[in-house]
Amino acid sequence: MSAIHTHLLGTGSHLPSRRLSNADLVAQLAREGLETSDDWIVERTGIRARHFVEPGVTTSDLALQSSLNALQAAGLGPQDIDLIIVATSTPDMVFPSTACILQRKLSESSEQAKGILGAAAFDVQAVCAGFIYALGVADAMLRAGSARRALVVGAEVFSRLLDFSDRTTCVLFGDGAGAVVLEANDQPGGILATEMRADGRYVDILCVPGHVQNGTILGDPVLKMEGQAVFKLAVGVLEETALNVLAKAGLQKTDIDWLVPHQANIRIIQSTARKLGLPMDKVVLTVQDHGNTSAASIPLALDSAVRSGHIRRGQRLMLEGVGGGFTWGAALVQY
Repeated sequence: MSAIHTHLLGTGSHLPSRRLSNADLVAQLAREGLETSDDWIVERTGIRARHFVEPGVTTSDLALQSSLNALQAAGLGPQDIDLIIVATSTPDMVFPSTACILQRKLSESSEQAKGILGAAAFDVQAVCAGFIYALGVADAMLRAGSARRALVVGAEVFSRLLDFSDRTTCVLFGDGAGAVVLEANDQPGGILATEMRADGRYVDILCVPGHVQNGTILGDPVLKMEGQAVFKLAVGVLEETALNVLAKAGLQKTDIDWLVPHQANIRIIQSTARKLGLPMDKVVLTVQDHGNTSAASIPLALDSAVRSGHIRRGQRLMLEGVGGGFTWGAALVQY
């Protein structure tokens, strides 16, 4: 019996129409009495702009548009999907899952699309490493025969978690969504290896400590981050996890055609590239335009590079990210 491989058929992404440059955000913060500058933001992060949703726009709305774009790229419709996984830390509701809400919205996109109803649908929560986790779970399920085609989405509205009195965090994040369509078949290639890791000792360095109880919010419902601690952990684990997936696939650093990293901070990305021996012209960069979109970050960057023609069929891609938890992981994909 031939081995089953998970192939990436199409990519898609979607950004809210409201774009805030650093200058826009600096002016907004100044009205609140908080001082910062474009130079300060760019020097420390590499970010020049980000996108925020308008009132009433939800994570599933962003996920829907990115999913339809990915399905179109794959030449498929919603009815061809039998597994939906959404990676998000900003779900529409406590429950049901954003994946189920997305399933309903996809089913309403056309009469034929109702065929997606009945597909398994669930969310994965690993913050900025969420898309890697979702990709790894989908790969395992497809290889096991639990599904044939999967829609894997990373979608976030992080603007609603930000403390706009804290300039060390509020300048970093944005909203958006990215999606991929996967298919199981017996052709070699596709997802070559994945790794997912976590270390719960560091739950406090990046978190949103509030929660809902009896109809009220307990704790602090905005993002908290110890930037230096996150940076120190990130640069170490990203190199290690990349080397681990290369070893699993029997490949070397020189076999990587493109690094598609989580777009959190240009310094972390540059450090990872150096350790992997990759020049920056082999690194997909969107952090300057999108900021940190958490679970949406990697699929947004991937779709951008595919649609620009930089990433081509047959090339090997190293996807990797870190997030609150502390979570991290990587996936080596032959596109």
